Order: sequence, then C-alpha cells, then structure tokens
Amino acid sequence: MREKLPLWVLFCLALAHLPSPTASVAVMSVDLGSEWMKIAIVKPGVPMEIVLNKESRRKTPVAVCLKENERLFGDGALGVSVKNPKVVYRYIQNLLGKTAENPQVAQYQKHFPEHQIVKDEKRGTVYFKYSEEMQYSPVEILGMVLNYSSGLAQDFAEQPIKDAVITVPAFFNQAERRAVLQAAQMAGLKVLQLINDNTAVALNYGVFRRKDINSTAQNVMFYDMGSGSTTATVVTYQTVKTKESGTQPQLQIRGVGFDRTLGGFEMELRLRDHLAKLFNEQKKSTKDVRENLRAMAKLLKEAQRLKTVLSANAEHVAQIEGLMDDIDFKAKVTRAEFEALCPDLFERVPGPVQQALASSEMSMDEIEQVILVGGATRVPKVQEVLLKAVGREELAKNINADEAAAMGAVYQAAALSKAFKVKPFLVRDAAVFPVQVEFSRETEEEDGVKGVKHNKRILFQRMAPYPQRKVITFNRYNDDFDFYINYGDLSFLSQDDLKMFGSQNLTTVKLSGVGNSFKKNSDAESKGIKAHFNMDESGVLILDRVESVFETIVEEKEEESTLTKLGNTISSLFGGGSSEPSANVTEPVQDEEEVPPESGKDQDEPVEKPDESAKEKPDTEEKTEEEPQTEEKKPDKEGSDKEQPEEEKEAEKAEKTDEVKTNGAQEEEKEAEKKAKPQKKSKISVDIGVDLEVNDVLDPSLEDIVASRKKLQDLTNRDLEKQEREKTLNSLEAFIFETQDKLYQDEYQAVVTEEEKEDISAKLSAASSWMDEEGYTAGTKELKEKLSELKKLCKAMFFRVEERKKWPDRLAALDSMLNHSTIFLKSAKMIPEDDQIFTEVELKTLEKVINETTDWKNETVAEQEKRSPTEKPVLLSKEIEAKLSLLDREVNYLLNKAKFAKPKPKPKPKDKNSTSTESNKTSSADSEKVIPPKNETEGVEEAIPAEEPPTEENTNEEPETEQKVVEETEGTETSDKSNSEDHISDEL
Repeated sequence: MREKLPLWVLFCLALAHLPSPTASVAVMSVDLGSEWMKIAIVKPGVPMEIVLNKESRRKTPVAVCLKENERLFGDGALGVSVKNPKVVYRYIQNLLGKTAENPQVAQYQKHFPEHQIVKDEKRGTVYFKYSEEMQYSPVEILGMVLNYSSGLAQDFAEQPIKDAVITVPAFFNQAERRAVLQAAQMAGLKVLQLINDNTAVALNYGVFRRKDINSTAQNVMFYDMGSGSTTATVVTYQTVKTKESGTQPQLQIRGVGFDRTLGGFEMELRLRDHLAKLFNEQKKSTKDVRENLRAMAKLLKEAQRLKTVLSANAEHVAQIEGLMDDIDFKAKVTRAEFEALCPDLFERVPGPVQQALASSEMSMDEIEQVILVGGATRVPKVQEVLLKAVGREELAKNINADEAAAMGAVYQAAALSKAFKVKPFLVRDAAVFPVQVEFSRETEEEDGVKGVKHNKRILFQRMAPYPQRKVITFNRYNDDFDFYINYGDLSFLSQDDLKMFGSQNLTTVKLSGVGNSFKKNSDAESKGIKAHFNMDESGVLILDRVESVFETIVEEKEEESTLTKLGNTISSLFGGGSSEPSANVTEPVQDEEEVPPESGKDQDEPVEKPDESAKEKPDTEEKTEEEPQTEEKKPDKEGSDKEQPEEEKEAEKAEKTDEVKTNGAQEEEKEAEKKAKPQKKSKISVDIGVDLEVNDVLDPSLEDIVASRKKLQDLTNRDLEKQEREKTLNSLEAFIFETQDKLYQDEYQAVVTEEEKEDISAKLSAASSWMDEEGYTAGTKELKEKLSELKKLCKAMFFRVEERKKWPDRLAALDSMLNHSTIFLKSAKMIPEDDQIFTEVELKTLEKVINETTDWKNETVAEQEKRSPTEKPVLLSKEIEAKLSLLDREVNYLLNKAKFAKPKPKPKPKDKNSTSTESNKTSSADSEKVIPPKNETEGVEEAIPAEEPPTEENTNEEPETEQKVVEETEGTETSDKSNSEDHISDEL
C-alpha cells in the first residue's frame, strides 16, 4: 500500500492540472420525438439538467435543412421550411425501418408532397432525392439530428460526450430499433441503451416518488399523446428484495396499448386544410392555395400555433401576411370548429387504454391514477373523452409532460455509466410483440407415407420482461438444417396496424457444421443443438451463438493411495500443481442446466429454457452484462469436492481386499464396484456455423455504414469550415471599422505620428475596398492572412495606448504598497530588543527592497516623462506588477512570522524576605521541567522554519501551545492524504 499511495496522489494531481478532468464521464439522453427532441445531461458536480439549444430553448424541432452549400437544424430549419419546404425534412421517425410498400411511406408522401421519395432497390427502403448529388436516407438524416444533439450537449456541458441513452416509442419493432442504432452509429454516438419513452417517463415518475413506493403494488397508467402517436402504459411500482442491493424500488411494465398515427400532427393537418378552405372561400385569388407548396407550409405553421391557442381559448383569429401572391389571410376559428374537424380522431382516444388493460389483464378499478404525458394531451376534447373512457373525475398532471422522458432516460444513462453512482431503481421493461422460433422436420407415418411437420416454439411471449436470455434446444437433428425467427401471434393488432408493422418474418437461420459435429463425436450421446438468444436492454433480439452438445462417459483412472494424494496436495500448495482446468479438457455435465420437456410433447420439438446467466442475474438489473462465454466450460468443483471422501473410502477398501482375495474374486469385486458407483460424464460443446438471412428490413452493409459516416462527416466538416470562415470574416470586418474609428480618438492620436497614422489609414482603406470586391468570396486562409497583416501593422499603436491606460492604477498601487511597507518597517524597528521577533537580516532585506523599488520607480517615471508618447515606453505595466509582487512577498513573510511568534516568558519578581522559599521553588521547578527528546524538538523546528513561514491558509487561528503546533504540522500530511483519498473516491 505504501507504494501505491504516491501513485494515487500523483494521479489526483495530474487530474487537477488537466484542463478538463471530467472530459470522458459526462453522459446524455435524447428524447427523440416525431416533432421535438429534448436533450438532458449529467456531469460531475451537475445534477440531471435539460440542455438549452442555441436559441436558449429547452426543446428543439427535429428538422434538417439541406441546401447545396448549407445545412441548418432546429428552429433555423423551420424558418427555411416556410420559404422553401423542399429542402427541409421533418417527421422522419415515421420512415425508419420501413420498406417502400409500407402504408406509412404513402401517408408521409401525402403529408409532404414537396419531397421526392425514391425506393432503394438494394434494401427495399426509401430515400429522399433532391438532386443527383443530394440523396439521403431517413437513417442518415436521423444521424445528422443525433450528431447535432450531441454538439448541443457538448457545448452545454463544456466537455466531450459520446455516451447516450435514446428514447424510442414502445411500439417500435426490431427493424425500427435497428435503424435508430444505425443512425447513432453514423453520428459517432455510443448508445448505452435504447429505452422506450413510456418506460423513461415511468422511471422519472418513480425516482422522484421513491419514498412513496413500498411492498404493496401500486398500479399507475400513463397516457402519452404526442405529435405523431399515442401510447397508454400500465406500470406497477413496488419494492423488491435483491441479492446485490437489498430492498429496492422497482417498476414493471404490465401492459401497453398504442395508436401509431393518433397525435397532434394529424389534428394540425386538418386545421391546415380548414384554413386553406377558408382562404379559397374568400376568393381573393383565382388560384387554389392547396396547389402552392410554400403557402401550405405557411398555413401548417399557423395551424400549429392556432391549435395551441385554442387549447386555452374558445376562439382565435388566424392571420398570415402575404400568404400567396402578396395576399394577406385573416379568419376567425373557434374551438368548436376545430373539434368538428377531428371527430374520428377523438373516437380513437380510448383505444390505447383498452389495449393496455387487456395486455396487463387488469381493470380500471385496479389503476390508482391516470397521468397525462405529451403535448397533445393539452387539447381539452382529448381530456374530456379520456375522462369518460377511464371513468375518473380527474386526470393527474403531476409530471412534466414535455421533459419527463428525457429526465428518466438521463437517469438511466447515469446508472449505466461507470462514472456515476445513483440509487438503484430496478426496471422491468416488456416486449410488446411476441417472438417465436419455427422449424420444419420430415416425418414418417405408420403407413410409410412421408410428411413435413411444422413446429412453433414461443421464445418471448407478449409482455415478456427483458433484458432476458433464452436457450432453445433442437433434439432430433444430426445434420445441417434451417430454422426461422418470426413474430408470434399479432392478432391483437388491427389490419391497418399489421400493414404498417411490416414483415412478420424476422430472420432465417442456416446452420452449418451440425453433421460434422456428429461424425467427430459418434461415440458420444447427443444432447441437442442449443441456440442461445438474448433480448438486450434496447429490446433488440440477438442470436448469440449455436452449439452442438454431446455427453460422454469418462473412464475412471486407477485410484491413488491416500499417501500419494496427500503428497500431491502438499505439492500443489507450494506451487507444484494447479487447480485450474486446461483449455481443451471436457467438463462434467451440470444436470441442472437442462430443463426436461413437458410430458406429452413431441420429443422432436425444441426444449425452451432460460439461459444460466439469466438465472444468476435478475432481469431487472439496469446493467446487464454479456452472457459468460466460458461458464459452461468450467469444471464442477463443488461436485468433485463432494465425491472425494467417497473415493478415498473405496480406494482403502480395495487395497485391503487385494491381500486376501483371489483373482476371480477381485474381478467380481471390480464389476460390483462399477455397477454401484455412478459413472462420471463430461460435456463436449462444438460451435456451429450460423448464417443469418434478414427477412424484415435488410440492414445496410458495413461499406454502406462507412460511406454514410463519411458523407455525414464531410457535411459536418463543411459546416465547421463555414462557421470558421464566417467568424474570420466578421472579425476582419469589425477590426477594419473599429480601427478606422480609433484613429480619430484622442488617446490613439496622441501615440502615433502623422506618417504612421497615414500609413495605417491607407492600408485600412485598401482592406475595406478589398472586402467589398473580393473579401466576401475569399477563402478562410486568405481572410486570416489579411487580418493578421492588419493586426501586425497596428500592434505598436495598440500597445502604447494600453500601457498608458494601465499606468495610473499600477503606479497608485505601487505607491500605496511602498507607503505601507515603510510604515511596517519603522514599526518593526521600534520593537524593544527583548521582544523583537525579526532578525536584523530580515529587516535589512525588507529595507533594501523598499529602497530599490523606490529608486526604480523614480528613475523610470522620470525617464518616461522625457520620452515622446509616440516612442516605445520604458515604463511597462508588467515590470510594475513584478515590483509589486516582490514587495508584497517580503512583507507577507514578516507578517506571517509575526502571527506565529510566541511571546518570550517574563521572569517573575523575586521576594526579598523568602530566600529559602525561592530556592525551594527553583528546585521544584527544575524537577518538574521536562526536556523534550531531540526528535520532537527537530519536529517543531521543521514545522515552523525561519525561511518558509506557514501560508495564510493555516494562519486562521493562532496556536495556543507548542504541543498544538506540533500536532497540527504532523497531521498535515495525513489530512492531505485523506483529503486526497476522499477526492479520489468522489471523483471516480
């Protein structure tokens, strides 16, 4: 430990001197909605906090403007959408993980006819085509948005951030979730987890009500209607016991219902069409406003504002200046008219509630409260219909409807990050869509007719908790075969939902090497082909590996004598043996791993069982580690230890019987022992080759990902270059105008000659003319060179002006210091010799510094007064500051010494009448006086050296006794170390 401590101290010192000691520990969350995104961060010393964007707003529009030479995000992109809607891309969430035939693609094209959407023949997905050079997929545009969100978070946190938790709708299927992960990969983000937005809201609600959660289950429903979709979620809160953290609160998603297309955006579109109808009825133009894309974009923006205002007012006037052909539009719209536009939408409001209750197998009587989330729940009619649907008198609004998901997600990000320690809150999310494994096998009937039997095995049931690992065993295959991973029963979805859902077939798995594994292990008993599945924290299903497992009997070696075993044991204790198994040795079978098939089931069907790693670790952990790859290859040490005493008894018994029995009797004994003793078995595992064929939405290849990343990085570099150029251009422009103005100010005219002034003025005028002619098209490098040239030209002038500005304050401070130092020196010299605490050398040193400083000041000021203001000054502010610092150091040294000085003991007055008494007292005093040992005396001297008085930090209290000073100085190192260690633990 003595060797490690200095390393830790050096490490802390190194961290303290780094410009950004917590550069790699901050984490972020992105609540990725269809219309808005909210970003939150956590960094050391700063609690969970919503990120403000460049406009100081707490939420940012999910919009990207892509021009030929410009890219804008957020509010800047929205501003362009009114002028040129063709170059602004919004609501891209609806196109993620969708093929060109998906109804949502057609719906998107209807809502945004200004975009050209083209099918990607290679993958079957779609992309936006603006020109031959500008073609972007929805995933690439989402990658731009995520990269922009990362930039906002880093600017707000003032440090790099790469780790993020991103929210997705609970109804996102496998293809949609993979698309978000691909976009994050293109953006260079490390996704700690994709968290369902309803789960993030539930986590945020539970974290701030931790004290109210107990062992009694509390059921809460969250009703979230956003811009693009609606989700209802039934959540159960209660405390549970865990092995790692004891009793902790837990949330469990019990039921989920959703409507993919019910949201505020659909209401805004209908209100937009209503405003277009009103404008056409006014007949101020012969053209149909609905055919003008720019005018419709203006109407949509006004409809969004109008919907918000009508949520709080019964009526409002919509007005747009220059809607079309310089014609203004103005019309009054009432809330009743707005509600009359969306009767079918309001009828769909109870649907998610009923689905959520059905999937949770609960009734409304078991739900304690219904909490509103999402911006569209502010529409009064939505609340009115929802109240009737849930049979309640009121709806709870005790949560931030806009920011709850972002705050819950960032709490999860802090929990998943190794840099923060948060109070555990267990999360049991649920899979909305069931997943099953399907396979076919040839069968032969009794009459000899061959047929094909199609088998299905549920891998994850509907609302099954995750993260979770499962293993399925195929029992009757001895050659290569295929099986399929598909969605299970989706009958709870409507026909329209099924069409928008997309392909119900996920993956075709083709296995290779099964036959070879049986040939190589023909003498062993097959235990089946095991496929290991994992649904991770992001809800993404992964096939970890497939293995062919065999079981064989291990021949018993001749038993060693007890003496030999004892010798081997002693040898291993001293390094002569090893208890670690070799890499290639087979292992005893752990019978408890296999779950036997249920009675009555076809033995050809696979056996479904939870993976062993899932047993060891609860599904509710916020951090799910990877499945141990070598767990099954470790020998069962407990089993071997338990069998050892029995083996020793059998060995001793065999040795005794060998002396008295004949050869025939020995053979009989051995046969009896073989029958009586259980046979040892070992397991052989052979990895099987796996070829995955994606059936829902083909993932982009690695080359495609790399190409997309390069495309996005090129755009980012272009943006950075543009920002740098604009910054340099503005700096050059400002320098020219400001310096031209300064040349006419008195303080600048005083320090330049006429020739110098004319030269500077001429070059500034030339630069200004160059700016008008070529500057606004010049490159960044040329602009920087021009700015550097002008700064160099004016450097001497600016230096003389700055020096003259600093002189009065600096000289006044020096005069004040000299005055106080002189008074202090005189006072120190007047101290009586018996009480003097300063040495003659110290006083002379201070006097010398005072005299030298006074002489320097007088001589330099006099020299400066002789010089012209246009000449280089000899009186420099930095030299004045150096003299101040030297004088201040000398005075502070003596002041600190005075603070720690101990008064000399004064002799007591003698009593003339008691000489004997005085002698007795003297002798008793001498007997009571204790002479300190040498090491203690040396310690006192080292604690208060004459050359280095204690710093001001340690001079708050004057020490009362010598012993106290020793204790304080000796304890300094310990306290420093303890503080350093505390700092390490807090920081790490």
